[in-house]
Amino acid sequence: MSVEPVTLARELVRIPSVTPDAAAALGLCQRVLAAAGFTCTRLPFATAGPVVDNLVATVGEGRPHLVLNGHLDVVPPGDPNRWSVPPFAGEIRDGRLWGRGAADMKSGVAAMIAAAVAFAERRPDPPGRLSLFLTGDEEGPAVDGSARLVRWAIEQGIGPDACLVGEPTSLERVGDLAKIGRRGSLTGRLSVFGRQGHTAYPQRADNAAHRLVAVLMALLAIRLDEGTPWFEPSSLQIASIDIGNPASNVIPGEARAVFNLRFNDRHTGASLERRLRTLLDGFGIAHELEVTISAEPFRTEEGPLTETLAAAVQAVTGRRPRFDTGGGTSDARFFAPVCPVVELGLPGPTLHQVDEHVRVADIEELARVYETFLERFFAGAAARPA
Repeated sequence: MSVEPVTLARELVRIPSVTPDAAAALGLCQRVLAAAGFTCTRLPFATAGPVVDNLVATVGEGRPHLVLNGHLDVVPPGDPNRWSVPPFAGEIRDGRLWGRGAADMKSGVAAMIAAAVAFAERRPDPPGRLSLFLTGDEEGPAVDGSARLVRWAIEQGIGPDACLVGEPTSLERVGDLAKIGRRGSLTGRLSVFGRQGHTAYPQRADNAAHRLVAVLMALLAIRLDEGTPWFEPSSLQIASIDIGNPASNVIPGEARAVFNLRFNDRHTGASLERRLRTLLDGFGIAHELEVTISAEPFRTEEGPLTETLAAAVQAVTGRRPRFDTGGGTSDARFFAPVCPVVELGLPGPTLHQVDEHVRVADIEELARVYETFLERFFAGAAARPA
């Protein structure tokens, strides 16, 4: 059988799957892959709240184990009246597929499935194992999705040896940019405490807002590093300041802020947390700091995986991808501690926006890139001595 990637992408966009409610979209993928001979396993997890559904689809066995990773959950579409087309209609217009998730990343998943099915049809007994790890928890907490799938695979004795994530990485044309790393991410939730009072009598109060401003200015003054050959300088951004005070004549006794720190491989989440706590302790004020480290920085060294991908892109498109580590976090961070991982997907300038869309021709081209990558990856595996 063959899978037409644009048709599958359109069908997936038509299934509303706002995170983490991706079960129906995963069900469609399962039916397509099972019909093509893949062994499919549904893996629901619920350690972080609502049940998150996941799908593992596998063909072949043994080593190497290559994983294609993607997600079917999407962010909310917002006000549908602001869209030129209904966000879940999956319309094709002007050579583009429109709808929430078209770029991030249902079209990428459809291209992966089309490529995997075409590969399995020609190579039903490949020299190794090919799996698709598809999740419904990438746009949400990202606790019960790819992170759990990697742990499950290791527990089953089939941990991945290499991974390709289909996030939308390209800029202008398919394959012009691939990701071989990502920065780390630390979020701090800071509460500063003083003593409430009347604004006419500041000597009787301790203004928490003033103290918070001083702390935030100190945080913003930190120059963590100048960047590295592969990573831009680490940076801290204040995301929220909340005094919670509706009255103009009341000195607040508590003030809160949320900040996010994106950091390169000169640091770890733990080292930055220690630095933040030392700085705050130096102010000698009552405070609480809650730190969440959602990602550590990583980089995949250029080698067989990156070269195989670059060669596949060049064979299909005539251009060679530039490797980069910019942007936000992705599920690649869960594979990085286990195996080499690289990310390549569609151009995504409209992802998470109103009127999200991708070029139909790009979906078809990406499917050909993925298929060529699979052929080259397993051809290399077959050539290596056992």
